[in-house]
Amino acid sequence: MTNMTDVRPFSDLVNLADLDAGQIEELFITAGATKRNIQPYRKALDGKTIILIFEKPSLRTRVTFEVGPSKMGASTIFFDHSKERIGAREAVKDYGRNLERWVDCVVARVYSQEVLEELAANCKVPVINALSDSYHPCQALADYFTLAEKLGGVKRLKGFKLAYVGDGNNVCTSLMHGAGKLGLHMTVVCPKGFQPEAFALEESRRFATESGGSIEISHDPAAIKGAQAVYTDTWVSMGDEDQKVKRMAAFAKFRVDEKLMELAGAKAFFMHCLPAHRGAEVTDQVIDSPTSIVYDQAENRMHVQNALLLHMLGGV
Repeated sequence: MTNMTDVRPFSDLVNLADLDAGQIEELFITAGATKRNIQPYRKALDGKTIILIFEKPSLRTRVTFEVGPSKMGASTIFFDHSKERIGAREAVKDYGRNLERWVDCVVARVYSQEVLEELAANCKVPVINALSDSYHPCQALADYFTLAEKLGGVKRLKGFKLAYVGDGNNVCTSLMHGAGKLGLHMTVVCPKGFQPEAFALEESRRFATESGGSIEISHDPAAIKGAQAVYTDTWVSMGDEDQKVKRMAAFAKFRVDEKLMELAGAKAFFMHCLPAHRGAEVTDQVIDSPTSIVYDQAENRMHVQNALLLHMLGGV
């Protein structure tokens, strides 16, 4: 276990680059404890109020951020911003400076990372990125917690081989940040023109240099050979619907099917952040296979987010 005195305090979670390996390990320790037995934490967040501001629809994010805090005594308020973006009716700065006076934490699921960062800069209470166009840190934390569970501890993630197949999107970027922080060897396999942003790749590689991991890019699906886990995501993210025809054509050779999984090996885990478009980025045979851990990932969103709230709001 990491010595708590060596771990930086938790504040905002704007992207996974905000956390260091020690903080991630402490989160996983707490997440594991709450998952095993929530009883000691039933009143840990008594009197706390968390506001959920969602510009984008959600199943897992909304349910886990409502059910999880309620198990620990907190109350949640849901604001549907799907018809009016944050900042449209009043300045983002004013929005944040009002919310900080009423609530203890802001969870925002937004289209623009810039809006989220402006909100965090103008709000004294913690702000959690529940998804933006650039990052999905809560998802990546749940993914690595799930792998750590399967492997027998976070230390065993060091040197683990993860292949991400598909769009170099927000999920991919947060996975790269996590791989770099935790020392995984991650290969991003994508069509040309759909690789992650250059600055995010450079940043993740810098983290990997420090941790002993690596981040590689390939445009050949065969590059997943030997991967211990294969991860994919939708080819058409929210906000990219106007590119659907182009994307479906570009990604056709990157579908994760049984043949592709054979390259990784019989024991390779299959991962997906969901929702999955069966028959598009993944076949039924793969997502329903014994090595698929997609529902474990979904469940663990709640446990990791609970841990994050406990550390941010003084519940541990």
